Amino acid sequence: MNLLPSEKKRETFIKSEDANEKIFGKRPDERPIQEYIQKGVINLDKPAGPTSHEVTSWVKKILEIEKAGHSGTLDPNVTGLLPVMLGHSTKAVDALLNAGKEYICLMKLHTQVPEKELKQVFKEFKGEIYQKPSIISAVRRETRIRNIYYLELLEVEDKNVLFRVGCEAGTYIRKLCHDMGMAMGKGAHMQELRRSKSGPFREDDTLITLHDLKDAYVEWKENGSEAILRKVILPMERAFWHLPKLVIRDNAVDALCHGAGLAAPGVLTVESDIEKGDPVAVFTQKGEAVSFGVAQMKTLDILKAATGIVVTTDRVFLEPGTYPKGWKAKE
Repeated sequence: MNLLPSEKKRETFIKSEDANEKIFGKRPDERPIQEYIQKGVINLDKPAGPTSHEVTSWVKKILEIEKAGHSGTLDPNVTGLLPVMLGHSTKAVDALLNAGKEYICLMKLHTQVPEKELKQVFKEFKGEIYQKPSIISAVRRETRIRNIYYLELLEVEDKNVLFRVGCEAGTYIRKLCHDMGMAMGKGAHMQELRRSKSGPFREDDTLITLHDLKDAYVEWKENGSEAILRKVILPMERAFWHLPKLVIRDNAVDALCHGAGLAAPGVLTVESDIEKGDPVAVFTQKGEAVSFGVAQMKTLDILKAATGIVVTTDRVFLEPGTYPKGWKAKE
């Protein structure tokens, strides 16, 4: 199967158990609609023509909010997945920036090439490749290494080659087409491109258009119906589905909300295959995203640890005071 690293299946291990106080916090899908919007994310189908910045600006105008941020710029003529974080959830954009991406690309060969030769070149471009961004790019033009997780030939018709590619963030598909054309000695260029996956977001999972968003918002404003709006906007927690997760005790939540690291006694469950230095997401027992941070121990050590900081906090998403204070400040 063609899977991005973020789609890796993980096991959940129980470190401890604890009661959940129902009066504190709330499930993400039970937030009041205004809060739900401010802590939401849209799996947007970007049309060809506008820039990613323009599309994000239109989202703000439609929802009448002050802040929104997209994850992973798409060129104006490129279509497909553009996750847009809303309001308070814009702090979660960093969690998506380095997530793997998948694209469907139509490449135009300058001279027709036998399918057997195409397949051989595709094999050669899997794994680590060297790329130097094109002259028109948003980054400094220096050679760098990028990972191609999979490269699947879908269809060939004359000089037109349709393929699917799963790659590391920051890979230039336009340059990939050019380099493969050079490797064949025939030349090639990118004709069309569509993004089909971005981290935990997929093309076949709640992908919406700007028109869908506008219709849902007008329905809520004019008729008070929230149902459609809650379908087109997802809880911001969806942006962390690709990260290894830890669930913590209620009395450990408020300390993290103030920027503290997560101590070992506060952990209830932890997912498998965490290594020291990995980005991780921390959740309440109700499924609320508390924070995003960096693991200081691997999974097995977290399960065994009785003391010590297991995750340092990078970004906090839950407001202080949402859960009762369960820690004491040093005098």
